[in-house]
Amino acid sequence: MEKVRSQFPILRQYLYANTPVYGPLYDDLLEWRQEHDLDFLLKASGMRDTTLQIISEARATVASFMGCKRENVALLNNFSTGLNMLLEGLDKRQKVLLLENDYPSVDWPFASRGFSIFYAQIDENLEDSIRSAIVKNGIEILALSIVQWQNGIKIDLDFLKELKKEHPQLLIIADGTQFCGTTNFDFESSGVDVLGASAYKWLLSGYGNGFMLFKDQVEERCKLRTTGFNAANAIPEKKDNIRFARRFEPGHLSSLNIGSMKFSMEYMSEIGKEGIDEQNKMLSEKAKNEFTALGLLPKMVSNRKEHSTIFNIKGDDALFRHLNENDVICAQRGDGIRLGFHFYNTESDIDNIVDILKTAL
Repeated sequence: MEKVRSQFPILRQYLYANTPVYGPLYDDLLEWRQEHDLDFLLKASGMRDTTLQIISEARATVASFMGCKRENVALLNNFSTGLNMLLEGLDKRQKVLLLENDYPSVDWPFASRGFSIFYAQIDENLEDSIRSAIVKNGIEILALSIVQWQNGIKIDLDFLKELKKEHPQLLIIADGTQFCGTTNFDFESSGVDVLGASAYKWLLSGYGNGFMLFKDQVEERCKLRTTGFNAANAIPEKKDNIRFARRFEPGHLSSLNIGSMKFSMEYMSEIGKEGIDEQNKMLSEKAKNEFTALGLLPKMVSNRKEHSTIFNIKGDDALFRHLNENDVICAQRGDGIRLGFHFYNTESDIDNIVDILKTAL
């Protein structure tokens, strides 16, 4: 773990618990980015073939890392753009189930297009609420974040698989921005039909990159007209034969940004996705136990069987300042203070934060 931690300069100065806002850059990625831009500086248009190769290899890397068919991977600048493009191809008369207080970029695109929207409450009985609302309201689309941005509540992925079996025609769209990179996940065997994510948080890729993954049957439900020269691989003869995922890529992509995502997925694969999964589960359990013991977590978090590595603890402006003054980097969200831990964090980080909290409580 020390070898991993040494890659992140931010960890030498601070107790970094702010990955839910931004995943820190690390030495090896910075070196790759500098070499990439130096090549552009020296070669200019001579980099064209290299950039195309980076994009192509990135598609294969995302497919392998996330467990998706390569042809069903769309490379994006961010999740929000991808979701808005997707919704343009869906029938607006369909009934949609969203979660109350989910991330605005999940909610607003549906609301702005006039879908018939229903809501399920986020609490310790989240899965029961979703199942009940689907049956009661004849829901056709379920859209949600796998991990909630404010409090870290994580949907039961086995529940989504069961839900898909119970309602085969239900289209499940998931935002994985606060999830992808935290665990070993296989998209193809999951209950999710569409999974999108921005990669600047837990995938440690910097701004300006992301992806959407699709099951084969999604194309039957979504009729997109999005197009552009890049979607046809710059071959005019292919303009009428663009595969579904490439319709999300009408224009040029940044080889620096998409290449950074490729680099980070390869880096995390070298560390080991199973190891990252185990480390994050350990951090989640420890943080949950410690914060629960201090009475800082709401029951809807402490009562759930499984949780993410994001926690929103009770705390006011004074406590937030106290944490900052003691070199804890975190964020205020809602009525509390949000802390998030990733594989480069340690049990000692949590112990130190708990000790700092105790001096103020």
